[in-house]
Formats: sequence, structure tokens, C-alpha cells
Amino acid sequence: MTAYLDNSATTRPCPEAVEAATRCMTEGYYNPSSVYAPAVEAFQRVRACRELILRALHGSDCELTFTSGGTEANNLAILGSVERMRGRQILAVSTVEHPSVRESFDELERRGHEVRRIGVDARGELDWEALAKALDDGASLISCMQVNNETGALLDVRRLHALVDGRALIHVDGVQGFLRVPMEMKYCDLYSLSGHKIHAPKGVGALVWRRGVKLAPRQLGGGQENNLRSGTENTPGIAGLMAAVEAMRAMGPEMAGALMAKKLRMIERFREAVPELLVNGPAPEAAAPHIANLSFPGVRGEVMLHALEAEGVYASTGSACSSKKRKVSAVLTAMGIGADRAESALRFSLSPHTTDAEIATAAAALGKLYPQLKKYARR
Repeated sequence: MTAYLDNSATTRPCPEAVEAATRCMTEGYYNPSSVYAPAVEAFQRVRACRELILRALHGSDCELTFTSGGTEANNLAILGSVERMRGRQILAVSTVEHPSVRESFDELERRGHEVRRIGVDARGELDWEALAKALDDGASLISCMQVNNETGALLDVRRLHALVDGRALIHVDGVQGFLRVPMEMKYCDLYSLSGHKIHAPKGVGALVWRRGVKLAPRQLGGGQENNLRSGTENTPGIAGLMAAVEAMRAMGPEMAGALMAKKLRMIERFREAVPELLVNGPAPEAAAPHIANLSFPGVRGEVMLHALEAEGVYASTGSACSSKKRKVSAVLTAMGIGADRAESALRFSLSPHTTDAEIATAAAALGKLYPQLKKYARR
């Protein structure tokens, strides 16, 4: 059997999402901006999804703009908010962010703003003193991941909120955290999410933002989505997103605990197969319940990745958005992990639908492959 352990790259759409999107394309295909009855029903379904997500995030004082995914939501949050600020700004971002965040700040730096890049320790914990210094110097926007997409390191959103204390906007990239790690909008001003990470279709996401936050649109035209994201709404994607959110929430608060138990079993099985295995980042029980970053000393991650693929096991060397462009993870490097260990790292990521049989298949493959591949380790 195959074992899909790359759910942080994307998830398989759940049956409810597939059905909802298909029904929208075949029956409810009307433009929600039109005024006749079927189109009004389409508009109401879009609004229902908006309200569902806001309830899930306890965002009664917030608005939601649908986007094409997490990358666009991050761009809108960062570039859109800074564009509404006057003059040269001091901005702060962690050194372990997703490329869509990191490169947004690179662009702002090219435009003349000052960017403070806040480091992390070996557990992925923020350098809180450096962040406090940036705030004392007048930083106006702070951007951090809720869950690191490569290591599962968790952001202490309560501590961040208390430290900022209203002095700056807080943007949280929630793409890897939404519905898997608790979050309330009272701890931030802008929150990004992506549908295909939670069993919805690709091509749909959202930016949730607190009322009163000023944003400049990245797309101009028809004025949809509060004039922030012009263009006809992706109604099939939104329908699938709503169904996926409902399905995830129906699993109840026990889902995160069950997912964590599954991850810990996976690491235990992998360690039995490969005793030399090393865990990168925070202790597994202190990280997100669905992500584990593991090194296999002496074997390059890319080599192990393709060997596992031949056995029907699918994992990742890191962010799917940049895995084809780099050899050593910039995230692991920023955490102070040595090049050899970082080069031998793979990310395994689970979903509520990952089975014990898939974990067993992966463990057996690792136990078979590691001794073979280690023979060819560089001397």
C-alpha cells in the first residue's frame, strides 16, 4: 500500500468538500454579484462560509476576504497593511517564515522600509528580547507563523499579543494551524488560512482581519470582497472550503489529541526502525500535532525521499513551495541546525485521516532503506 505523509504540502479533499464543490459547479453556478434569485442564493452561500470561519476563530469583530490561498492572503495582509501606513516603517518578521511572508518583507525592504528579522532558537522559539527591541523602536507590523510548516514549532500567540500590547499590527500566518491548533482573533489583527491544507480544494483561502485595520487591495476591478479582492468569487472553492471546515469541526476538540497521539506513535515506530533518527525543532509533544521534522544521519534527505517514493511512501524535504529550489532548509539553518543534519532531514505530516497502516508502511520502508543508503554516506 502507499503511505501519504505529506499533508502539510496538501491534503486530499474530503468527500463532503468534493460533493459541495461539484454541486456548486453543476447546480449553483450563478454569479453571486447578480441580482436574480439563484444568484442571491449563491451570494448567501458565500456569506455562510464567511460567517462559519469567523465563528471558528471567535472573530465577531472581524471581516473576512476570500483569496486564492494562503500565499495571496499573506501578501494582502503584509503588503496591503503597510501600503496604508504613512512614511518609512519599521517592520518585524521571524527568520523561519514561509516564502510568501519572507519575500513580502524583502519587497518592502526594497521599497525603503526597515525590516527587523527576528531569530529563533533550536526549538523554533522566537527571540523575544529582539522582538521587544523592535517594538520599542517603533515597529508597526509583526508577522509570525502560528505553526511552522517545516518543524511544527508553535507560536505563543498569547505572549506575542501581551508583548505587542496594541503598539503594532500582528499578522499570524495560520495556514498550518487553522483548525488543528486553537486560535482566537483577539490575539492578532490579521490571520491567513488556506483551504487545501484542511481537505478543501486548492485555489481557495482567506484573510481574516480585525475591523479598523486599513488594507490596500492587491487586485482592482469589480469591487468584490469589500473592495479588497476584485474578481468573481470562486464559489465552488468556497463551497468546498465550507464543507471541509464543517467536517473538521465535527471531529470535535478530541481531534487534536488524537492527531498528536498518532504523531507520537509514528515517531516511535520510525525510531524502532531507525534508532539513529533525530528530531529537529521542539520536542514532539510540544509541537503541532501533525508535523514532525526528522533527520536520518548519513543519508541526504533528497536521496531518502526518492527511495521512499519507490516504496510508495510520500514525505517532503520541507516547504512544498520551495523544495525544488534549495538543498538545505533555510528554516533549519535559521534554527542553528548544522548543515549535515539539516541536509538529512525530512518532514512527515499527518492528517486526521492518516491511518496506522500508512505509518506502519513508512516505518517498514525506513527500516529497509536506511541501512542500505547509509553504506553510501560520504566519508
